[in-house]
Amino acid sequence: MTLTRDRDLQPVCYPLRQLTLRGWRLGSASGPLCLCLHGWLDNANSFLPLARELPELHFIAIDLPGHGRSDHRSADAHYHFFDWVDDVVQLLQSMQLSQADQPVTLIGHSMGGMIATAVAASFPELVQQLILIDSMGFVTGAEADTSAQLRKAVLSRRKRLEPRKPLYPDLPAAAAARQAQSDFDLDSAMLLAERGTVQQAQQYTWSADMRLREVSAYRLSELQAVHLIKALRLPTLAIMASAGSGLMQQARWLWQGHYPQLDIQEVAGGHHLHMTHSIEVAAQIRRFLAT
Repeated sequence: MTLTRDRDLQPVCYPLRQLTLRGWRLGSASGPLCLCLHGWLDNANSFLPLARELPELHFIAIDLPGHGRSDHRSADAHYHFFDWVDDVVQLLQSMQLSQADQPVTLIGHSMGGMIATAVAASFPELVQQLILIDSMGFVTGAEADTSAQLRKAVLSRRKRLEPRKPLYPDLPAAAAARQAQSDFDLDSAMLLAERGTVQQAQQYTWSADMRLREVSAYRLSELQAVHLIKALRLPTLAIMASAGSGLMQQARWLWQGHYPQLDIQEVAGGHHLHMTHSIEVAAQIRRFLAT
């Protein structure tokens, strides 16, 4: 099984106003700087296969709040989409000071791609280029569903207090459970489990905050999403999976016409193609950055 054994992998830690983000750094310190944002319930290790294929780039991958080894939000908070945007903006501003204003390319997978899109649209001075991996647009809702959406969210918060996290006898068992719910192999699941679990009394459980599973209290409208996408003023590469989820396939056709500067490519593979088909995804990123 694959474990994190990269000798040059360096841990990073970024204190923000209210919590601390953790992740890793890999690649050439003199290469183009790429900040990686993972998908829902994944962690920074989802980008390890891709970083290994692009050693000429300077990769920094973080665990979003509530994921991996980063802090959870405070006990009275929840995980709203735009709060993640605030987290990334704080991080980028901090990185500007430490990296001498080096231009940053944002790479986002799935939910991370949506966060990256919102950041680039609202803070264009912080981002040079945008790379989306099986991610396009935003999850939206109809205005007429606002009250129903709010009801679901409040009820889901109550429901969250009932279940307990599953326990596993060892790390491979946790990885096997993760693989059973995903589209990748056991080695990929092991990478995520290694960073995304904690040990409790000789057993393992997931470190992710249970509040991540709550229903969102609000959704962007389609018009709001279109305005955000059209506000992008930077080159954007979207690498879409040929066998990705139905949600992402729908999103592709719904949103792709609104990106001002979009280079869209399709790569064989499922939703986690940056893990399972990292060579092909790396080739597209290398081509995009070269042009």
